[in-house]
Amino acid sequence: MADRVDPYRSFRFTVQVDQITQAGFSEVSGYDASIEVIEYREGNETTTARKLPGLTKYGNITLKWGVTDSMDMYKWMEDAVNGKIARKSVTITALDETGAEKAVWTVLNAWPCKYTAPDFKGLGNDIAIESLEIAHEGMTRKK
Repeated sequence: MADRVDPYRSFRFTVQVDQITQAGFSEVSGYDASIEVIEYREGNETTTARKLPGLTKYGNITLKWGVTDSMDMYKWMEDAVNGKIARKSVTITALDETGAEKAVWTVLNAWPCKYTAPDFKGLGNDIAIESLEIAHEGMTRKK
């Protein structure tokens, strides 16, 4: 009988963005892929259309982190706003309870398309969170 393997917890992960040395991220969301479906039917065929694969589309990924004195992610966005689009590889790694790599996704040709500064509220004790949305041209998974 095979050993039961528990799923990995969503809070154990790391994110690497090429040469950017950003501290920990609190959330990574939105990485998905879909293939557009094209329906096609010739005039002499039955009333059911054939379904053909179209373009592959990738959703934008959102990275969130607590505000620190690191400006690396903001500077990446600022460069993009100024017309200097720097495409980077982003690697998202799921870790097990011991910290060993268990699943690795690599996002290809990523560049920032939206930056959100934190909301500030004088009545709360929440952490100030920055977020960066990145567009990309594909992703792979190893492990």
